[in-house]
Amino acid sequence: MSSVIASARFSVLDRSRTREGHTGAEALRDTVRLAREAEALGYHRFWVSEHHGVPGVAGSAPTVLAAAVAGATDRIRVGTGGVMLPNHRPLVVAEQFGVLESLFPGRVDMGLGRSVGFTDGVRRALGRDKDDADDFAGQLTELLGWFLGSSPTGVHARPSEGLTVPPFVLAMGEGAEIAARAGLPMVIGDLRGREKMRRGIDRYRALFRPSPWASEPYVVISGTIAVARTPEEARRLLVPEAWSMAHSRTHGTFPPLPPAEEAELRAMTAKERGFYESGLTGHLAGTEEQVADELETVLKDTGAQEVLVTTSTYDRAALLDSYRRLAGIVHAERSGG
Repeated sequence: MSSVIASARFSVLDRSRTREGHTGAEALRDTVRLAREAEALGYHRFWVSEHHGVPGVAGSAPTVLAAAVAGATDRIRVGTGGVMLPNHRPLVVAEQFGVLESLFPGRVDMGLGRSVGFTDGVRRALGRDKDDADDFAGQLTELLGWFLGSSPTGVHARPSEGLTVPPFVLAMGEGAEIAARAGLPMVIGDLRGREKMRRGIDRYRALFRPSPWASEPYVVISGTIAVARTPEEARRLLVPEAWSMAHSRTHGTFPPLPPAEEAELRAMTAKERGFYESGLTGHLAGTEEQVADELETVLKDTGAQEVLVTTSTYDRAALLDSYRRLAGIVHAERSGG
């Protein structure tokens, strides 16, 4: 029995990826459907993401989508991975999560990131620029202050003040240090950069200061995990996202996911091919036995308390099967094999 797998929590982040030949509305409904399945499979939490102006992502309003997910489920924790705080006024974010927590008490998480729009056009549309991410620590302090009732403005956030909505920091760039100094749980990825991830975790633990939100460090590692009957089938789960990522790195726009069999046949330049092949490596992918071995290694190496699975692919049935198989690994470990 692997005690590290048995003792870890497993959760899902779904990015509401659009698929070729399917609408954004379908992608959002797919997210809600997947949340129901994740709850039935025993996953701990289900998070949704924030992207703006991205053809391949329908999830542009995470607190709205989180409300739909919470309304369609009964027990699973629901939250964001994350709301990009530099894009919003902290008061408005506090109000949104206060409403969510009031409607679904004890089930809401507040995952927060420091990214600003991907392109100059998106940043202009949001009324933001890259420098707005520089004051993330200050924005985070202001946001948490609305829940504590400590705003120097004399204004009170309703219905947020006095509520407890667990905050998490998505550790991109300086995020690990910010999370540590604020005394907040940290989400860090991805699994393809294990050494960089481990350095971030070590820095977080070394600098952590206890807070009203967390008395000790709490590490969530995130990344793609693909489990299938054969290694070849697991690899095919990775193909659509790898192709889309390669396209975005070479064309500047992140497209909807293509079917794996079509993506594999598409012509690519040498540069695209390099990004594509790179996108297929480093993930936890394979059969149950292979993934269990890799999971044990990465959990021992990082000491993480939780794994946030971020897998996206075109084939929804294969995606659900992967989540079922991963849940089966965890269940087997917890029941002693």
